[in-house]
Amino acid sequence: MKLKTGFMLSAMMFLQYYIWGAWYVTMGTYMGEVLKSSGVDVGAAYSAGAIATIISPFFVGMIADKFFAAQKIMGVLHLVGAALLYYATQVDNTSFYWVILVYSLLYMPTIALSNSVAFAQMTDPGKQFPWIRVFGTLGWIVAGLIISKLGIEKTAGTFHVAAIVSAVLGVISFVLPNTPPKGAGTKTDLGAILGKDAFVLLKEKSYLVFFIAAILICIPLSFYYGFANPFLNEVGLDNVAGKMTMGQMSEAIFILAIPFMFNKIGVKKMLILGMSAWVLRYICFAYGTVDASWMLYAGIILHGVCYDFFFVTGYMYTEKAAGETIKNAAQGLFTFATYGVGMFIGTWYSGFVVDQHKLGEAQHAWTNIWLTPAAIAGAVLIAFILFFKERKSTATA
Repeated sequence: MKLKTGFMLSAMMFLQYYIWGAWYVTMGTYMGEVLKSSGVDVGAAYSAGAIATIISPFFVGMIADKFFAAQKIMGVLHLVGAALLYYATQVDNTSFYWVILVYSLLYMPTIALSNSVAFAQMTDPGKQFPWIRVFGTLGWIVAGLIISKLGIEKTAGTFHVAAIVSAVLGVISFVLPNTPPKGAGTKTDLGAILGKDAFVLLKEKSYLVFFIAAILICIPLSFYYGFANPFLNEVGLDNVAGKMTMGQMSEAIFILAIPFMFNKIGVKKMLILGMSAWVLRYICFAYGTVDASWMLYAGIILHGVCYDFFFVTGYMYTEKAAGETIKNAAQGLFTFATYGVGMFIGTWYSGFVVDQHKLGEAQHAWTNIWLTPAAIAGAVLIAFILFFKERKSTATA
């Protein structure tokens, strides 16, 4: 891969995730402060991403992969998305959900499209893609730091920043390396898009236990995505958006340990460490205060362990269990189940729980709120320990 191509792909990834990081983390705070939204409203807005995750494979598999060059359709989606991000700041609480839903339906396919553009240019994807993808994590981190520095995380400014960057990436997309539609002339297979070939994995008890645990653990995950920022602002922590980037920083650090630990201690212990971190994180949030801010920081930093040790390990376990022939279908099914079905359930439920513990106009019983996902994660952890039996082939892979 040429240096110029690598630079362009890195810039693409940086901007792709900068857009998401600029508005997604602080959306709950914006909705509460500006739109006076309820917890259910906030949960519903975050569910838009889950709905889009469920639908986007059909868009990419049935339209983008068959009729359009990936970089061109990505450019159009980001340009329209920029307009929608700005428009989201001009509507009331009732209309906000629908704008975010439409925007999410446009944005989520661009993740797969950006990956397609990157992979198509690589001579050795296994070695080259991680170095390109890491710029996406950097983009998310820089977005949070800039939002915090500008002091706009409680305002519509976060969406304005995201809209500007979306427009920039929309324009840049048209000069990215050409990536023709890879499925042109082929027959659409809805079953393949859904990953039906991977359903054979669910016949194996160990993978079925993991699969169910992965869906259920997305419920605690939804609490963090939707309400960590409003919580930290409400308890009085300053520059929250910037400090929450420590979660992505820890994610980038801990991911380096995954390959070594995966081979050294095996899948089951890795997943147990990940789920244990979920419990510990929410206990830290439940009892953390500004006076005991170390607990709040610990809850943020544990994001790296929570995400990497469960989801990254989960993707690796899925690939090992699936084998070469159905690994793509298996990864698609895993994503559909977790970031689609699991997150959809979690986002709605988390909003309901937050409303149940509202004390006043802008106060919540956060200890009770955070103990709920802690209990759910703990229950999933116990069930996983009891019922998951690791195959030697994955333990020593």
